[in-house]
This record gives sequence, C-alpha cells and structure tokens, in this order.
Amino acid sequence: MRKLIVGSFVSLDGVIESPMAWASRFFTDEAVEDAYQKAGEADYFLLGRKTYEMFAARWPALTGKYMDRMNGLKKLVVSNTLADVRWNASILNGDIVGKLRELKTQDGGNLLKYGISELDRTLLENELVDAYELSIIPTRVGAGKRAFEDVPPELVDFDLAGLRSFSNGVVVMTYVPKSRQRNA
Repeated sequence: MRKLIVGSFVSLDGVIESPMAWASRFFTDEAVEDAYQKAGEADYFLLGRKTYEMFAARWPALTGKYMDRMNGLKKLVVSNTLADVRWNASILNGDIVGKLRELKTQDGGNLLKYGISELDRTLLENELVDAYELSIIPTRVGAGKRAFEDVPPELVDFDLAGLRSFSNGVVVMTYVPKSRQRNA
C-alpha cells in the first residue's frame, strides 16, 4: 500500500509561504540528499492547482540529481478549473477522495505532496495523510502564510513519529495524524 507523505519547510515563526525566498540557503548537500532519498520512495507528486502552477513555471528548467528525480515523477494535479497540464502531469478532479483512496490501495511507491495548503483540509478530513515531514528552518521570516492556516484546529492532532537533524540546524520532524494510528 502506498502512503501519502506531506513535506513542508516551516520557519521558526511558522511561515510556509515562498520558501524559495528564505529556505534555499539551508538546502545544503545533506538536505538535498535527504530530499532525493524521500523522492525516490515516491511514484507520484501530488499538487494543488496553485502549487502546480508555481512549480511548473520554474522546476522543469532546473537540473541536477534531486531536480531530475522530481521532474521525472508523475504529477497529479488536484483542480476543477485547469483544462490542460504539462510537466508529466495529469489532472485529478471529481471524486478526488475516492481516487486517492484507490491509488493508496495499490502497490507501489508513495504519494509525495509539498506544502501545506487548502487541499490539506480535505486530505485530513478524509484521513488520507499518513505523515507530515516538517523541515523546521532556523530562521524568522516575519510575514506570510502560516502552517495549517487553512486547516481547522481539530484536524491538527498529531503524534511525533520521528526526528532527524542536519548539521546546518534544520530539524525534520515527522508527525503522524492520530486518526491514522487509531485505524492502523
């Protein structure tokens, strides 16, 4: 069975918006290797429309070990408004919960999602997220969208399942929704 893993950069003051502007200097060789390994465990990259549009505008032109792996992943774009996608992507619309449940029952690599967005509300409400891997970046951003801003507080109920740190001060905390543990 596949798992749905959500990864996100989070500043010390809880900001997740525009991580390319403030987290890039922390994406050292050690962090790139970790991200490369995680991407290697995935068959699909799940994105909401806004994230897809942001990534598809920039990432296909980027190369390197990690970017080549990310660009090669099949993309699933959750959208009821897009008519066409590129970058090895397919549109996922209609009964996205049912489609994701079906995909998760199949054998194969995980589904990987970057960023905490409006889509996470639906994913958490329907107990589709298996884990959040939050990379805590040791910097203060000051302003911007905060982690889980679009998710009701009662859905943010997690247990710490893992912790790893990098020499640059980044700490990756893996959280498992308690609902996933009750159903395991």
